[in-house]
Amino acid sequence: MIILSFLFLLTATLYSSVGFGGGSTYLALLLIWDVPYLIFPVIALFCNIIVVSGNCINYIKAGNINLKILTPYLISSVPLAFIGGSLSVDKEVFEILLFVVLTLAGALLLLKFQSFDQKIEVYKKIPIILSLLIGASIGFVSGVIGIGGGIFLSPILLLVRVDSAKNIATAASLFILINSMSGLAGQFTKSSVINEIYSYWPLFLLVLLGGQLGNYLNLKIFPARMLALVTSALVIFVAIRMGLKLFA
Repeated sequence: MIILSFLFLLTATLYSSVGFGGGSTYLALLLIWDVPYLIFPVIALFCNIIVVSGNCINYIKAGNINLKILTPYLISSVPLAFIGGSLSVDKEVFEILLFVVLTLAGALLLLKFQSFDQKIEVYKKIPIILSLLIGASIGFVSGVIGIGGGIFLSPILLLVRVDSAKNIATAASLFILINSMSGLAGQFTKSSVINEIYSYWPLFLLVLLGGQLGNYLNLKIFPARMLALVTSALVIFVAIRMGLKLFA
């Protein structure tokens, strides 16, 4: 538990520094540590909510918010996250999906890490229908696996350049927070697991600390692109470690 708690602290610190919650990496760590499969998503979603709540508060206080770019994605993602969270998935299928998610997320972050500090004044719009489809797709996959989905939404918005990097980070944090709540509600429709997660309370405490530390690093010390690069390295490392566990 000590080593796992430290890794959760590190994950929360790095992910929160670029506006994410860390759900995909929490899941991979729980899998590597052989934590009971049925409580994976619940623990990861709780940790997500703890971390991104701090993100949202700090980013909104800094004035980095534009609800117009976020609303269409939330409209379609929230109900799909609930539906995805309510589905029962075999452990083998879950592990493969998580491996794919980690690999894609790490690659997207690595490709777009420089965008986290770009100051661009000319922005583009994504058609509403396409925004709704993107939100629905991310929401459903996120609900099934037990993540917030911001790690996919943020690189897409950065790629299209719909707004400033800081506003996109805020949008990703709010997206993760709301979808994590919806996915968690879906998870609770399957079985009551709340009593089984009490013994993992150190993880929740450490991600709370890590979330605040990551926000401080982002706002006060390190450039966001450097933190995004380190985070992508962590995601790729965990993906490789998980791939070795699954396929070696």
